[in-house]
Amino acid sequence: MRVFIGLGANLGDAAATLNAAVAALAALPLTSLTARSKTYRSAPIDAHGPDYLNAVAELETALSPVALLSELQGIEQAHGRERAYRNAPRTLDLDLLLYGDQVIATPELTVPHARMHERAFVLLPLQELAPDLQIPMRGKLADLLAAACDQRIAVSA
Repeated sequence: MRVFIGLGANLGDAAATLNAAVAALAALPLTSLTARSKTYRSAPIDAHGPDYLNAVAELETALSPVALLSELQGIEQAHGRERAYRNAPRTLDLDLLLYGDQVIATPELTVPHARMHERAFVLLPLQELAPDLQIPMRGKLADLLAAACDQRIAVSA
């Protein structure tokens, strides 16, 4: 299954954390890393704290959505992720953005990710990897990105 994972961090050495997280994704069982976007710097949305570094990884996996989510949460915990409150600053955030073209709505997992269509820090790196992508229930990636053009985002140095 072709999947996309959103990566973000704004505490500690965020660049090193994103690189380590990508390596951890590539090492997941039954999974291969097929692409990684550039790293982008973005302002926090609905939150305070330092700017985030963000990227998107594309994987091919035979893991189920729930098994993949569990692996992502394990990687987050290995990097000191705490869930103090919603939109809190974080050492690492891994979001299962898309799992093929499946729509999943369970108490533990929502795919496509619930707010990805509103976030330039997801859409811009995703466009880099899959410019013609259609987001299930949301539409064309390019149209969604145009609607989020007022959000500050830039390629990280």
